[in-house]
Amino acid sequence: MKNIKITKTEHSTLSKLDFDNIPLGKIFTDHMFICDYENGTWNNPRIIPMQTIASHPATMALHYGQAIFEGMKATLDSNGTPLLFRPNKNAARLNFSADRMGMPSFPEDLFLEGLKQLVNLDKEWIPKKKGSAMYLRPFMYADEHFIGMRAATSYKFIIICSPAGPYFSERIKLFAEKKYIRAATGGTGEAKAAGNYAAAIKPTENAKAKGYNQVLWLDAVEHKYIQEVGTMNIFFKINGKIITPFRDGNILDGITRLSVIDLLKIKGFEVIERPISIDEVKEASENGTLEEAFGTGTAIGIAYIQEIGTDEEIIHVSNNSPVGEDINNTLNGIKIGEIQDTFGWMIPVV
Repeated sequence: MKNIKITKTEHSTLSKLDFDNIPLGKIFTDHMFICDYENGTWNNPRIIPMQTIASHPATMALHYGQAIFEGMKATLDSNGTPLLFRPNKNAARLNFSADRMGMPSFPEDLFLEGLKQLVNLDKEWIPKKKGSAMYLRPFMYADEHFIGMRAATSYKFIIICSPAGPYFSERIKLFAEKKYIRAATGGTGEAKAAGNYAAAIKPTENAKAKGYNQVLWLDAVEHKYIQEVGTMNIFFKINGKIITPFRDGNILDGITRLSVIDLLKIKGFEVIERPISIDEVKEASENGTLEEAFGTGTAIGIAYIQEIGTDEEIIHVSNNSPVGEDINNTLNGIKIGEIQDTFGWMIPVV
């Protein structure tokens, strides 16, 4: 394990934060973790005051898109101890994404230690209000100065933190996108690559202009099989069974998704991972067997889905989500220590 050098800020901005009114993604804590990849190894892990990072105009990530990230949250238990939710899964997924994007892996023990020390240093930034948390954004990008199509030889790994309130407070509406696609077999859909999200911006803005919250992505070939939502995996309860699209290389291996599947099974539900089409969802809505649907993700937790629209019609989903709400309450209870963590998911920052 490399020693992590810590340089504390001389001017904290914590006093400027209104914990009752946290703007999404705009406020950042006092410090950041950073590590450099050069000559085939990761070097100089350090925590420094939050600051801008100088970039050369030829920085390769800007031209060729070698950039990946993770999304995590830190919460507080009743004793004020910061907790991390399944951070080992994030470390492993980051390295899965790195491999797909031709980037070096990052030591998972250093990933976890860097997170712990950074969160501990900035723990006063973690909101105490229920449903809130401190969002953690580990990311890696190619910072070599070179114009040419090849893997970079130098990279930066950084973790920044941002206090966050609840993401969605109301039921959401999805637009099933039939023109643009998120991922195709053999592509980068299963990696948490920055370019996946760049390609989603225009369709997402189009959906919002139509009155929807997010895009529901369909498959690249027939434009009918459901993949995932813009920032979420998705679950449907049809005739008492829980159905979610199976991982075929085109959807993200969501850590919240995995955890929700475990919770559903513990609660006695049959969870089926298989292809599910927008036509099947429409038919279930029409015949009354579509009981509820919800999305799962780090940023949003669990979001309850009210309807799915297309250019031709609106599919009513549900005005109630008893299963989704129960799972959400259980998951949130585990994250703040109110419900016993029998899975060993929560890692205390001590």
